[in-house]
Amino acid sequence: MSSISIQALLQHHSKQLEAALSLDPGSARIEAQCLLQAVLQVNRAWLFTHPEQLLDADQHSSYMTLLERRLGGEPIAYVLGEREFYGLTFKVSPATLIPRPETELLVDLALQRIPQQGKYSVLDLGAGSGAISLSIAHARPNAKVVAVDASAAALEVAQFNMRRLGLCNVRFLQSDWFSMLQGERFDMIVSNPPYIAADDAHLAQGDVRFEPRSALTSGTDGLQDIQRIIAQAKDYLGVNGWLLLEHGYDQAAQVRALLQQSGFTGVFSARDLAGIERVSCGS
Repeated sequence: MSSISIQALLQHHSKQLEAALSLDPGSARIEAQCLLQAVLQVNRAWLFTHPEQLLDADQHSSYMTLLERRLGGEPIAYVLGEREFYGLTFKVSPATLIPRPETELLVDLALQRIPQQGKYSVLDLGAGSGAISLSIAHARPNAKVVAVDASAAALEVAQFNMRRLGLCNVRFLQSDWFSMLQGERFDMIVSNPPYIAADDAHLAQGDVRFEPRSALTSGTDGLQDIQRIIAQAKDYLGVNGWLLLEHGYDQAAQVRALLQQSGFTGVFSARDLAGIERVSCGS
């Protein structure tokens, strides 16, 4: 097999990705660069300054394996095995949801309410890769964070991320929501639970086709898990404790009503960068 340069690979395969996945040219080129960076173990600046560099046979084979996975529609985060979230890098796998930029709003709102000093306890329901709980723990080393998930495979990923980030203020626990937390109380509960209706057409599109269905869907209206969390949360919150929930683009009014019905006060919804009411909160 003849050698091929970085520049030639990027030019050819950026166009391939663009056509196969309906990506814009800039995104397609970035994805091709990311695949090359993963194989060569270099940063993007190195690629820019070595366009003439030739790949050897092993490097080219490894790169093509990753490219074919991506061309088949597998999410780039799963192909690369990681995703950036809140300025940190998280390992991800098909056992976990892929952290998304809009979920950073949930972390923002939590950090606004967690003091910089002093004791504070946080519960993250449905930890997945640990993106939410570990981002909070990283920004607030004074806080004690408990993160639960029903999936043992997801918790393995989260624990790996905790070790890689060098954090020691997070405890992970396998639990079906609150089931293993009897008697514990927290100053704050945060969650990005499943909130998609089981028959939603979006489940057959894009990245979500590859993500764990149990972390996406929640009954016929998408609100089953949110209802369950809200109904039980008061039993696990301290005085004036906060509950912060991410939800679907069209569920804010229903979630606010559920919070109010369960005795929460100061209820409000916050908009993400797209202007969508993405997180609802109450105390």
